[in-house]
Amino acid sequence: MPSTALRICPLCEATCGLTLTIEGTAGAARVTGARGDRDDVFSHGFICPKGASFPEADSDPDRLKGPLVRKDGVLHEASWDEAFDAVAAGLRPLIERYGPQAVGVVLGNPNVHTMAGGLYPPVLLGSLGTRNIFTASTVDQMPKHVSSGLLFGDAFAIPVPDLDRTDHLLLLGANPLDSNGSLCTAPDFPGKLKALRARGGTLTVVDPRRTRTAKLADRHLAIRPGTDALLLAAMIQVLFAEQLTDLGVLEGQVEGVDDVREAVRHLTPDAVSAACDVPADTIRALARDLAAAPTAAVYARMGASTVVHGTLTNWLVDVLNVLTGNLDRPGGALFPLSATDRAPRPAGPGKGFALGRWRSRVSGHPEAKGELPIAALAEEIDTPGDGAIRAVVAVAANPVLSTPDGDRLDKALASLDFMVSIDPYLNETSCHAHVILPPPPPSQSPHFDFAFNGFAVRNQVRYTRAALPLADGRMAETEILARLVLAASGMHGGDPAAVDAMVVDKTLGKAVTEPHSPAYGRDPKELAALLTGENGPERRLDLMLRLGPYGDGFGAHEDGLTLDRLLAHPHGIDLGPLKTRLPQVLKTRSGRVELFPGPIADDLPRLTDALRAAPDELVLVGRRHLRSNNSWMHNVRTLTGGSNRCTLHVHPADAARIGLENGGHARVEAAGGSLTVPVEVTDAVRPGVVSLPHGWGHDRPGTRLAVAAENPGVNVNQLLDGTLLDPLSGTSVLNGFPVSVTALVPATTR
Repeated sequence: MPSTALRICPLCEATCGLTLTIEGTAGAARVTGARGDRDDVFSHGFICPKGASFPEADSDPDRLKGPLVRKDGVLHEASWDEAFDAVAAGLRPLIERYGPQAVGVVLGNPNVHTMAGGLYPPVLLGSLGTRNIFTASTVDQMPKHVSSGLLFGDAFAIPVPDLDRTDHLLLLGANPLDSNGSLCTAPDFPGKLKALRARGGTLTVVDPRRTRTAKLADRHLAIRPGTDALLLAAMIQVLFAEQLTDLGVLEGQVEGVDDVREAVRHLTPDAVSAACDVPADTIRALARDLAAAPTAAVYARMGASTVVHGTLTNWLVDVLNVLTGNLDRPGGALFPLSATDRAPRPAGPGKGFALGRWRSRVSGHPEAKGELPIAALAEEIDTPGDGAIRAVVAVAANPVLSTPDGDRLDKALASLDFMVSIDPYLNETSCHAHVILPPPPPSQSPHFDFAFNGFAVRNQVRYTRAALPLADGRMAETEILARLVLAASGMHGGDPAAVDAMVVDKTLGKAVTEPHSPAYGRDPKELAALLTGENGPERRLDLMLRLGPYGDGFGAHEDGLTLDRLLAHPHGIDLGPLKTRLPQVLKTRSGRVELFPGPIADDLPRLTDALRAAPDELVLVGRRHLRSNNSWMHNVRTLTGGSNRCTLHVHPADAARIGLENGGHARVEAAGGSLTVPVEVTDAVRPGVVSLPHGWGHDRPGTRLAVAAENPGVNVNQLLDGTLLDPLSGTSVLNGFPVSVTALVPATTR
């Protein structure tokens, strides 16, 4: 008889609860079905096509079943001991000879979708001591981290829209009906938007494409790509000019309001209308409607982040939330409080947030949040000299497809002295590794959302143990990363459990010295003995829960959260709606919201310059499909086909002007190169805009992705040379960059 097991879906940011159907016994058991968990406290049974595909993704025959080690230039199957011997032999001598900066670490998007990815990369980075850290954030969300850091003093203090209670939602560059949300963890985002409208609320979408989300909206503005910051600045100008600002309870907690007023004085609706291609009266109406709404929230994502003014745009989003009194207000934009956050400390000034504490070796890019722009990775490898990267540790990362100029990075990775990749696939990046360490399928791993609970639209906590035991020859991802830490730090061969024990000891040793910690003044050894769990990772989770804002404080709070209590609630524990958290959340030096920080003031002249720039004739934007997630889901057959295709969307007017035909082919050219791509003529994009999806290009040699290779598509990021970045965050400009498009005439008609 089939059995069932609960699992939190790891395939996008919605984190829906799943009920898995399992058939077979012992080592032959496998997942054969997935449906939504109706009793899940957060998702209430919602499921999307990605979640429904869990069984196929889990049993993909192209998933590596054991380590691969390169010998004489060829990757061969190896034992785990052989693989870690090779890691230690390849990594440590380079560090000892050239120093820690000889190693670059690349962390990909899937890291935040696994429990191991939340626990071990910080330990790995600490053991390596390198500043050459690159993550998917600088092709995605870094502008929001930087703007939040500057405004609130904490790069992770990111307010999210209170979707269940707001009366008015303004979305910019976001398509949650396809993405399921991003930096806003919300199962059934579509249902929440429909509920907003059903209760009489208003949904406005600003996007150059008529997306599925835009079709649902009360108002859709097909803005010119890359001009969202001008639109928002003009809305703020209207609020000041018409005396519509009202900070509400934030009065006295915000500084710099007058500076913002002066900074946007010249950015009137009439001044920005032509650049945005939005009528001035419409901009005024947007501002007035936002100010008049009982509650409102402004939310922006990829289309407004991966642009030339990405950080300014994200800053202006929260300036609008502040000036309308909707920041930290039910129905507005609120700060989630995760169960594994640190226990709240008393409000007061903090250390603040700084940019550019160091710079990259070649181009001098400033760091942001401890990271360098991932677009600079290739030049840091292939440019000779002291400090060049000679080894790369890639954890769940495929930057050859996900970052600009994959051709250059492809060659650079091939030139490394050593590379180790933790990846379930032999993909476009891992094919260059000297050692590949594959984690097990998700059914054989536990799951806890350390990252996404910090962006959730409702406070809750859920944990699922592995649905299936580890198959023969598999190693837990937590152990893989713990062993990697040991190999990288010169302790190869040590007990991987020692890594978890070290973290527990260090965390408790610090907690008992902090006056505001629930462990203050107690014996760390005594507290460590109280931790429960089947292994080191679970003990660490128990520790974080006990020390967290809902924790039992090691017995100080009788009904507080512990691992045992969480395990007793397999569908999760609801911790209630989001609540106001200011000023406690602030870590700025002033202890207040710093509305006009220096780096923002220094960057604003670029926005004024944009008013004088002639618009490009044709620009490109990306797009997301509901059945896709970057480059790592194209090998699941049930998620391919239909509208999930790599085609160039072109407006009929542009198609007629250029001579393109639906189903024909076009050559797209930009600073980084050219691509040949099928054409799809559609009025879903505005004139002057073409669209290509991200994450395709599965035609490189040396990979083992059979399904993806059948319809490889093209790598849109190859159109970029990596030089076009948002200067404050180092984020690559992936949207709104100029391209030229020409029709390709079939050979039979020439």
